[in-house]
Amino acid sequence: MTATTSRSKPKRIAALLLAAGRGRRFAAGATNQQATISKQFHLLAGEPVIRRAAKALLPHVDVLQPVGDDPLLAEALSGLDILPPIPGGAERHDSVRAGLNALANLPEPPDIVLVHDGARPCVPPAVINRTIDALKTHDGAIPALPVSDTLKKVENGFITGTVPRAGLWRAQTPQGFSFPLLHDLHTRHRTALTDDAGLLEAEGHPVAIVMGSEDNIKLTVTEDLMRLERVIKDEQEQSPKNTTLLPRVGLGYDVHAFAENRKLIICGIEIPYEKGLAGHSDADVGIHTLCDAIYGALNEGDIGRHFPPSDEKWRDMDSARFLVHAGELIRSKGAMFVNADLTIICERPKIGPHAEAMCKRMAELLKVSPSRISVKATTSERLGFTGREEGIAATAAVSIMVPDNGE
Repeated sequence: MTATTSRSKPKRIAALLLAAGRGRRFAAGATNQQATISKQFHLLAGEPVIRRAAKALLPHVDVLQPVGDDPLLAEALSGLDILPPIPGGAERHDSVRAGLNALANLPEPPDIVLVHDGARPCVPPAVINRTIDALKTHDGAIPALPVSDTLKKVENGFITGTVPRAGLWRAQTPQGFSFPLLHDLHTRHRTALTDDAGLLEAEGHPVAIVMGSEDNIKLTVTEDLMRLERVIKDEQEQSPKNTTLLPRVGLGYDVHAFAENRKLIICGIEIPYEKGLAGHSDADVGIHTLCDAIYGALNEGDIGRHFPPSDEKWRDMDSARFLVHAGELIRSKGAMFVNADLTIICERPKIGPHAEAMCKRMAELLKVSPSRISVKATTSERLGFTGREEGIAATAAVSIMVPDNGE
């Protein structure tokens, strides 16, 4: 008897971005002008601190829920693919609970949740990846760094003892957890803890440690702004010639059946035709296969992982949104789009007259030169479902240069 195996469903990942705190220590050392707004809304290299934190998380998650009721929050995150912010609570654990409840009420709650401080804008992608990977075998995982300095206990300005540093680590965020477990613990416990790992620890659930980063600085005092500026400057000044780029190739394939009373959208261009294509979104067979090829080259699954057809918010969605996300994912990894070659397979309509416009539209969405994208068409010689004019298929090959970060 031959054993059969089924592919497990990818984990749905959400992130809570906490922005409800005022930052008393920051305000204590700030100028009068700096103290008028919360620390997470200060500009860092031209962008609000919390916007940088959100952009660091977005390539790794399916949904991002900001938590905070400051009027500046929505403005700081404007234009990003996130859920509407919800009010936070008086303490950090109250804000986390509010965010978890909001995620639990989604049509498709997540399997995994990351909890991140809005005041940590420079978390490296590798730290996030390590945290998520650890959750494949653990209910909780946090990034941290071992304590290297000697620790002293102090009372009234005088040393009263030395704390052994062996086994001590400095916790960072994002901290990752099984969503059902963390939601249950926050529902049952109202304990004020400085981080969510403490809830798991209190109930005997092991929490894994993954290596954090010295660049993952939390904006706590005004001097941290200068430290964070240096981190960003170092990233911007890093010369591409000093970074090894490895070629990655991704392949995409997509099929959609014809449907009545639908517009025919292919590669971002509306084509006059008697029928459209059936699908949850606008059924753009060209963009869908290009997205799948890009996600494949980046080892990021397929389009269904990022935009699940079970989610009603993507119904009839312009697929341009999907390709913009794929392009942002390329750039977030420090990668470079080299070229794409698409083939549209159908008997009708004729694709050739629209190929140039298709290339220009997809290049615009990816922010690359149209010369890097090729669109061509072929028939299946009247064979198969495309030959019977029951639908359209498309294939794509993509080449992307990706930094070799040792992972």
